[in-house]
Amino acid sequence: MHTSETFSGKHFYSDVCYNRKCFLQPITKTNVHSLKKIIIIGSGFSGLSAACYLAKEGYDITIYEKNESIGGRAQQLNYNGFTFDIGPTFYWTLDVFERFFADFGTSTKEFYELIRLDPGYEVYFDKGKSIRLSANFEQITHTFEQHETGSSRVLKRFMKNAEINYRVAMDKVIYKPGKSSFKLIMPATIMRVSQFFSSLSHTVRKDIKNPMLRQILEFPVLFLGARPCDLPSFYRFMNYTDMILGTWHIQGGIFQQVKAMHTIATQLGVTVHTNASVEKIHVKNGKVTGIQVNGKHEKADVVVSSADYHHTESLLEWKYRNYSNYYWKSRVMAPSALLFYIGFDRELENVSHHTLFFDTDFDEHANKIYLRPGWPEKPLFYASFPTKTDKSIAPEGKDTAIILIPIAPGLDDTPEIRKQYFNQIIERMEKLTGQSLRKDILFYKTSAVNDFVKDYHAYKGNAYGLSNTLLQTTFLKPKIQNKKVRNLFYAGQLTVPKPGVPTTIISGKIAAGLAAAYIIGINSRVESKQQK
Repeated sequence: MHTSETFSGKHFYSDVCYNRKCFLQPITKTNVHSLKKIIIIGSGFSGLSAACYLAKEGYDITIYEKNESIGGRAQQLNYNGFTFDIGPTFYWTLDVFERFFADFGTSTKEFYELIRLDPGYEVYFDKGKSIRLSANFEQITHTFEQHETGSSRVLKRFMKNAEINYRVAMDKVIYKPGKSSFKLIMPATIMRVSQFFSSLSHTVRKDIKNPMLRQILEFPVLFLGARPCDLPSFYRFMNYTDMILGTWHIQGGIFQQVKAMHTIATQLGVTVHTNASVEKIHVKNGKVTGIQVNGKHEKADVVVSSADYHHTESLLEWKYRNYSNYYWKSRVMAPSALLFYIGFDRELENVSHHTLFFDTDFDEHANKIYLRPGWPEKPLFYASFPTKTDKSIAPEGKDTAIILIPIAPGLDDTPEIRKQYFNQIIERMEKLTGQSLRKDILFYKTSAVNDFVKDYHAYKGNAYGLSNTLLQTTFLKPKIQNKKVRNLFYAGQLTVPKPGVPTTIISGKIAAGLAAAYIIGINSRVESKQQK
């Protein structure tokens, strides 16, 4: 089956916001860079982002998505009146989202309602023993002081540095294409160079002694796919994102962000085809000429792939690939995940919207991901109970839960293993939160390594891309532009800048900028030859 969505007519648009239904107004077509056909593979955040930016420049954009729904890993599951975000559930770094919408003359509030969570999240360490992280930073410092005398002063000092790092990252680093280390050499980064050679764990543990507070400060970097002891201290800016900028929820779920970006894209003239599996990228004389999709050849002047980087390379002949199999085997991958989507027959107690269960050994679990890959005996896990904030995503009086266990990529994944962990997690949740759960389960669905491979072509079934270690950061990540086929570009979590929803949106913007620069360069050379 082949389905498509398209905006009627081909127009160029100005980025003036008038209203939600039609905020992009057609303007007269010009021949500044001559219309070019650009194909984008994948409709995740980076693909939609690239499509929006390139369409805004007046290019003819078509997205091909292999799955039935748009959104990539951020699709939504609807079952028996329950709604689940099957991918990302944390909404951090609000300013990145606002910056994206501002680039198109609009804002988040034109598309969805945002609610700041308070508490931002809760962490269970033992039966009935949890810490809730307030949305108010002063209250967080009081919470720290209650558990360790003097820790509030340490936290304030730590957060001042985290804020500076955040500003450096956002203003100087993250929006750059990562082509060369020299592009990152500037006063702001030179002043903080020592933080790239000291781990976050070392920075936290030298002044904080309470194990619970340590884990709270080390937890946010798990989104970067690395152990805190392997991640540069510079990445403490994630704590600023967490405790100062706050944790938010989109009414209706993260998929509302996907729908918003899709709306902008289609109003800019982007065509989206779903159930469209790309089977090959065609190259002739060192240039991409198009793709093969569902057995049919589609021509293109430029291709931007937001699909899994390793999978995209497999669509090319060996001689055109950026990286060898040895290269990929030598990479440190971020975790995969075992996920459970559960419908309950009642509203649950003693949990927050985001709840972390850290009642087992943090380091032992991390070692089973990175040092000795295997299924952890007693894993830490994260749970989202979005009905604590948003009653629209479950039938009245019922509850949803999304459970995530980080696991090593590439593990054997069987129904028996999934069931074993489901039973363990339910049993531990019952004990820690002091309530019976099993008898109230209406249904549950699962996803893990095999599904990441099948649904997203994810290398080794990874969930978060590359681990953000020192040797896999910024200019050391896989390049956005193919080195051998110059009109092929990549976007997403396996390239610049890093894993995460906000940064994959940025990745799409960077890829779009490089693609547009390539086209302008080609046109400039053609015009120069014509003048001669």
